[in-house]
Amino acid sequence: MLPGCASGGFGSAESLDNIQQQLLGDMPLPQGAKISNEQSIILGGGPQWTGRIVISTPQGPTDTFTFFRDQFPRAGWTGISSIKAKTSILVFAKGDRTVTVEINESGTFASGGSVVNLTAAPKGGTAPVNVTPGQNAPR
Repeated sequence: MLPGCASGGFGSAESLDNIQQQLLGDMPLPQGAKISNEQSIILGGGPQWTGRIVISTPQGPTDTFTFFRDQFPRAGWTGISSIKAKTSILVFAKGDRTVTVEINESGTFASGGSVVNLTAAPKGGTAPVNVTPGQNAPR
């Protein structure tokens, strides 16, 4: 949960900056972005949080795609893949974490705007050891 959040997202740039610094760590967000508290799920904080952050931005999908494509590498993230389409997706990795950025058009802003889902999770997982076909993996 997002501590101290008002319903409907953050209204001031100061509160967004505070949340970004404390919870999102080194994941830059576009100027004017607002976090949707109702749709976001955050576990942990800082550079190790996992979950999903849903934000709305006043920038259209193309500008939002360009922002993430350019700014995440500047924050130390490595681009893994990207698809520019009606629903655009970028995947980044840093250390033992991955982030998927999904961008869709939004009708919320006069200029069109975007809705962005940022999903963060640890990279990979532990593969089962010594499992033969037909047997269950050890638990």
